[in-house]
Amino acid sequence: MSEKKMILVIDDDKNIRELLSLEFEDLGYSVRTAGSGFDGIQILKDKAVDLVILDIKMPGMDGIEALEKIMSIHKELPVVIHSAYSHYKENYLTWSAMAYVVKSGNLEELKNTVQNLLNKS
Repeated sequence: MSEKKMILVIDDDKNIRELLSLEFEDLGYSVRTAGSGFDGIQILKDKAVDLVILDIKMPGMDGIEALEKIMSIHKELPVVIHSAYSHYKENYLTWSAMAYVVKSGNLEELKNTVQNLLNKS
């Protein structure tokens, strides 16, 4: 049996971190969470991760800055930006992410995006 794929969720909202953890663990993934860009970068330096789900609006290091650092550490790592703010899609700084999913109550688009990206790798 192949090893479970590891997803790292970086979001300052504790409820979203818990929700995404439960949803993706139910789909058979391992999930780690970080409440800030700084914590997420530390986890990436210490652990093997297959995909990152990244919020943009966070205190301290925002998601755009975290994305830049993630790409400098792991250039090929798939990152899915998961933000309530669709206008960031137009920001060229977010274009290095593999996907951009606007937060909503329905997680199907996010789940499908993650599964598609992980099945490619």
